[in-house]
Amino acid sequence: MTLAPTADSPSPGHKADTHEMIRVQGARENNLKDVSVEIPKRRLTVFTGVSGSGKSSLVFDTIAAESQRMINETYSAFLQGFMPSLARPDVDVLEGLTTAIIVDQERMGANVRSTVGTVTDANAILRVLFSRLGSPYVGPPTAFSFNVPTRKASGVMTSATGEKTIVREAIYHGGMCPRCEGRGSVSDIDLSQLYDETKSLNEGAILVPGYTADGWLVRTFSESGFVDPDKPIHDYTAKELRDFLHKEPTKIKAKGINVTYEGLIPKVRKSILSKDVDSLQPHIRAFVERLATFAPCPDCGGTRLSEGARSSKIKGITIADACAMQITDLAAWIRGLSEPSVAPLVNALRENLDAFVELGLGYLSLDRPSGSLSGGESQRIKMLRHLGSSLTDITYVFDEPTIGLHPHDIQRMNELLLRLRDKGNTVLVVEHKPEMMAIADHVVDLGPGAGSRGGSICFEGTIDGLRGSGTVTGRHIEDRVSVKEGVRAPKGKLEVRGANTHNLQAVDVDIPLGVLVAVTGVAGSGKSSLIHGSVSGREGVVVIDQSAIKGSRRSNPATYTGLLEPIRKAFAKANSVKPALFSANSEGACPTCNGNGMIFTELGFMETVSTPCEDCGGKRFQSEVLELRFGGLNIAEVLDLPVSEAHEFFSEGLAKTPAAAAILARMADVGLGYVSLGQPLTTLSGGERQRLKLANQMGEQGQVYVLDEPTSGLHLADVAQLLGMLDRLVDSGKSVIVIEHHQAVMAHADWIIDLGPGAGHDGGRVVFEGTPADLVAARSTLTGEHLAEYVGA
Repeated sequence: MTLAPTADSPSPGHKADTHEMIRVQGARENNLKDVSVEIPKRRLTVFTGVSGSGKSSLVFDTIAAESQRMINETYSAFLQGFMPSLARPDVDVLEGLTTAIIVDQERMGANVRSTVGTVTDANAILRVLFSRLGSPYVGPPTAFSFNVPTRKASGVMTSATGEKTIVREAIYHGGMCPRCEGRGSVSDIDLSQLYDETKSLNEGAILVPGYTADGWLVRTFSESGFVDPDKPIHDYTAKELRDFLHKEPTKIKAKGINVTYEGLIPKVRKSILSKDVDSLQPHIRAFVERLATFAPCPDCGGTRLSEGARSSKIKGITIADACAMQITDLAAWIRGLSEPSVAPLVNALRENLDAFVELGLGYLSLDRPSGSLSGGESQRIKMLRHLGSSLTDITYVFDEPTIGLHPHDIQRMNELLLRLRDKGNTVLVVEHKPEMMAIADHVVDLGPGAGSRGGSICFEGTIDGLRGSGTVTGRHIEDRVSVKEGVRAPKGKLEVRGANTHNLQAVDVDIPLGVLVAVTGVAGSGKSSLIHGSVSGREGVVVIDQSAIKGSRRSNPATYTGLLEPIRKAFAKANSVKPALFSANSEGACPTCNGNGMIFTELGFMETVSTPCEDCGGKRFQSEVLELRFGGLNIAEVLDLPVSEAHEFFSEGLAKTPAAAAILARMADVGLGYVSLGQPLTTLSGGERQRLKLANQMGEQGQVYVLDEPTSGLHLADVAQLLGMLDRLVDSGKSVIVIEHHQAVMAHADWIIDLGPGAGHDGGRVVFEGTPADLVAARSTLTGEHLAEYVGA
């Protein structure tokens, strides 16, 4: 009898061992040009190249998308109805794929009851712990959940055997504060912003967005019979005003059908005020900010929990106290629990909290709203669930995991990625930082340029090979910005006194004006709290962050920056027609797809399917409009141009349009030369969104510009261009404050304000103020050490 080979004596040349590569042949997604590449499995591969060179198209839109599509197809049709419908990527061959898990920078859903604790396992374990050890005992784990209300029921209860029991009253314990319903805050309403008391309903008294005088919503009030629709509100009797504002839900006949009538205030609370402010459309958010003032709930003190949940303690600590602790402190407290009956729970929670600390998130607390996390913090939170996973042979795909990380924290991130690889996983990383390229087993460099000039493989191999390859990345990987020998003299100062937002400890600091100021420090040290809490909102201060640009799928850089206006007028003048014809949102729109370029088909229980419009071929305009030309191009061809080419097009020759060229010059200045004018805003990265906002704001008035990590998503070759643009802003008389981790920006600054020394309550203090040269010479902080290493001092 022949024995099968054991693990100690593997069979040489086994066929299963030949599948060691992910093979891609003929990839043409977006700007990829028949790309073929082999990526080693169970290795760390970094994809590099200038912004827009095709990295994300290869990694996310081809490899990861096909893996997810094939896995989704294994589920039943019922389950597939709840999953996104993914089309097969434009590629000839994809072999050797494994299950792909994407860990991206998308911010977490801004649900009002979603916190750091609820999006991880930490809160769930903590609730079980308090239900077992808490004194006095208040109920099962749900009794400590602010998402579950306490409910009472009575009636007949039937057992599994059919036996019926009369139940006088059953209580289902929940931990939700009844007043704020688990939100932690309550709102007071300014009635003057809700309605105009000098008008009647038919004259448009209700000021809530969507409540037009002749609209469906207002007709419920005007036909209810409770109020006179032609009488001004200030003439209402006390009963009419109470019915108008506060009446409980009541069935009435209005608009020819049976409907439910409800007072305006509870109706607005349910439809608008119950939602997270950040998730609302701009005009509704502006209305909410005028209408409501939010304050901590007086009943629960902002903890979201009921009185019973707040009364139960373990060693004098309530679950609200535990969730409010900094995670490093909570981990220390958990280690002090030595109750044998819950040892597995304590160990699981300790490991979970230790993972937070390893990821550089020990400064957070479990009650921090998830909607307030940055893109980088959200990405690291998503990593938590994978670090302790027992799964192997998974393909993990990361999108610039170093964003928002201080050089000190990047070292820890590198160790975590290597741990994922060493468990037998394939790790694919899209990254610009040399520190992360240095740990790669394999490097794939795309380019040579961006947009239509990219989409090709320029180099495959080791990091040492990349350095001598002559590609754009290879030439710039060793770039170092030297510390300025001479710095600009300040022209005043912006005083901050007693700043105590979040973890700041009564900070007093003078921010010099008329110079380039870099605010530095490890993640969680208080940089954003200092600037956004004490500088933003002052007169003349323009804040440009990485938050999403509000807009529909019709919005693009041309519409956002106002560039389309001079382009439309130029086309209209050249062809003696109306400018509206050259808008895909107006008269020029393709009638079949209404200017979307796509046909969206609702399939009921399945995901909506989008297909290119057959009439316009995805160009969004009527065929008659596409026959009209300006400078040899039609409007669709102009919107397909990248910014750099469009700038040349509108700067000279027959198509010369100074107004358009000026806007395009600002967009090219901030490093967006590769972005096409018609690219949907929803496809831009955080760094691209910020630079687009900056290009827009540079045309307006503002004396102090605040930028939050403008190097996010920037290739090494583009950093010098960004520094030149910041210099031009300062030289034009502006003051620029940059919250930044990139050493090149620190070295180029005129003044550095370094916060720390650590994160959370270990930070919140100014540990250094001065020039970059002084910081390098002193080496007194973590930032100083890494900057000195960077400049080779």
